[in-house]
Amino acid sequence: MNSIIYREDIRISAREFIDVLKRSTLGQRRPVDDVGRIEKMLAHGNIQVTAWSGKLLVGVSRALTDFSFCCYLSDLAVDEAFQHQGIGKKLVSETHRLAGENTSLILLSAPAAVAYYPKIGMERFNDCFLIKIKTT
Repeated sequence: MNSIIYREDIRISAREFIDVLKRSTLGQRRPVDDVGRIEKMLAHGNIQVTAWSGKLLVGVSRALTDFSFCCYLSDLAVDEAFQHQGIGKKLVSETHRLAGENTSLILLSAPAAVAYYPKIGMERFNDCFLIKIKTT
């Protein structure tokens, strides 16, 4: 298997992002059938770290930050065939490094991934509040 290369200098296309979302479990919770919305998501995030196995995109983190106080890690997706290799942990680490080590890194976990984040050093925080996306 190829070694994994992490890049912060490549902006991926909506098609590439949708593809890796579908190959991860995150595709079930993202608007993968709405290319325009995916394009906006990519255009307005200010940190994007990608993981590559050769020419294949196998992981991505997408975040919004002020580079001073907080960083919201909106998307963390790793191709299911490449999970359990430390790729997600490295994507989180690189995202936090780029945002600034003095920032708080904030993430809303998918229910199936709740047990993962404490394993990579993230603290569970129960006092989060959310206005959910209207679906109608």
